[in-house]
Amino acid sequence: MADIQKTPFVRDLASSDRKIRDKALESLTLFLRSRNDLSLLDMVKLWKGLFFCVYHSDRPLTQQALARALSYSLVPSLPRATLHRFLRAFWITIGRDWHSIDRMRLDKYLYLIRCYVSVAFEIFVKGHKNTKDDGKKRKREDSTKKGKGKKQKKAAEEQVDDSNEKDAELDGQWGDLSAYIDIIEEGPMCPLNFDPDQPEEDLESDFIPMPHGPDGLRYHVADIWIDELEKVLEFEGEEGERKVQGDIPVELLLQPLEKLRADSPYKPVRTRASEALDDDRLIEWGWRVRVDPDEEVDSDGEWGGFDE
Repeated sequence: MADIQKTPFVRDLASSDRKIRDKALESLTLFLRSRNDLSLLDMVKLWKGLFFCVYHSDRPLTQQALARALSYSLVPSLPRATLHRFLRAFWITIGRDWHSIDRMRLDKYLYLIRCYVSVAFEIFVKGHKNTKDDGKKRKREDSTKKGKGKKQKKAAEEQVDDSNEKDAELDGQWGDLSAYIDIIEEGPMCPLNFDPDQPEEDLESDFIPMPHGPDGLRYHVADIWIDELEKVLEFEGEEGERKVQGDIPVELLLQPLEKLRADSPYKPVRTRASEALDDDRLIEWGWRVRVDPDEEVDSDGEWGGFDE
């Protein structure tokens, strides 16, 4: 695995020839799907090669096609045992190498990050929501086959079923989403640039610390968070009065922005998170309530700079 960065299919992903690029993507997909034993270190080595594959890709259309191939085409096909390690390796690589991206190449990485935020929502929100709906349908079908018992017994069973259903929703249906949110909060949306209590790298136990931020990455993820989330939600009602259909873990999805606003020591970061949380779409969906700006007070009293 040490030479995975130099393998032909990693290099060919940056080719301007679509046939070569598609063949390389197919090889990469088959490789990842056939190897469930890859460690986090292996994934980070792979992503180091993919990072420079993106770095050397030319022409906007080729760059966008590569970003979509590495996200929308590749990630949904990964086995569940590999998925979170692959996503963690992506964010580790982006955090580590963010400062090596020059301004001429920044746009293609911003687009790649947008694609990864979007495809994660497709998998963990849209995909698991559909799985949950199918599970509820099967549960209703099974319940119609059962005979009626005593009223007290029936009431007790319904209460247990409701409780178990809520627990399953948090621990089962949304468990993968919660694990992904943990990655985001540990990495690009972590409020702290430096955490003295973060454990050091330990390759024997396959632990690689997640880089925190930096601020440029925080700003970008905060800016696109609601945009990409909106794409996977289902709505009812007319434009301007839309409501989200289905049972969505709102608090969990907004949690990274809430923590960034509450815990970041830097006012510009808190302001950017507040702007994302004050998005008119969240108010329209009934997820947030509009707050009077005059009532908002920065408890830290930090100087925010000169007014423009």
